[in-house]
Amino acid sequence: MCSVKRRQRLDVIPAQFRVVVTHRPKYACRACEQAVVQAPAPERLIKGGLPTEAMVAYVLVAKYAWHLPHYRQAQMLLAQGLDIKRAILAFWVGYAAAELMPVYLRLRELILGSAKIAVDETVVPVLDPGRGRTKKGYFWAIARDDRSWGRDRPASHRVQLRSGTRRGPRAQAARSLSRHRAMRRIRGL
Repeated sequence: MCSVKRRQRLDVIPAQFRVVVTHRPKYACRACEQAVVQAPAPERLIKGGLPTEAMVAYVLVAKYAWHLPHYRQAQMLLAQGLDIKRAILAFWVGYAAAELMPVYLRLRELILGSAKIAVDETVVPVLDPGRGRTKKGYFWAIARDDRSWGRDRPASHRVQLRSGTRRGPRAQAARSLSRHRAMRRIRGL
């Protein structure tokens, strides 16, 4: 062989959805105390629910990382042959949020327990259901990074959204932060 010519091409495999079927056979034994036995069902994120943990993670990433609203996700799933309504997607997100609450609370505790925190306020439009328009909402990004002060704790941050008048949410944030003895660097508050 004289030489080999090599050429690369980029290809894609679209998202593949599948149905996972779990078989749990029942066994009978006349000599045992229990006449019929069956292995316990595997744990699920949503008990008795349709989605796997991977499917719920897919919906969360599409919503929060790629900013795809539920109605668009429902349209994309329908194009794949899955008729899943946006209310069901919202239920899955809510269920996942409830399961992740302990992680959020621990992160909040770690950040607000730091000696120094940075807070940034951003005003965003938020849908006002029933009125057909938007109202002002406020995002607060709260972060800590003690690495430059010789500490080995990793940097972390959290984001909080409130809606209402400027005075209401701003006062809530100030009250929330005033309970902590941290040196605060606040932009916008």
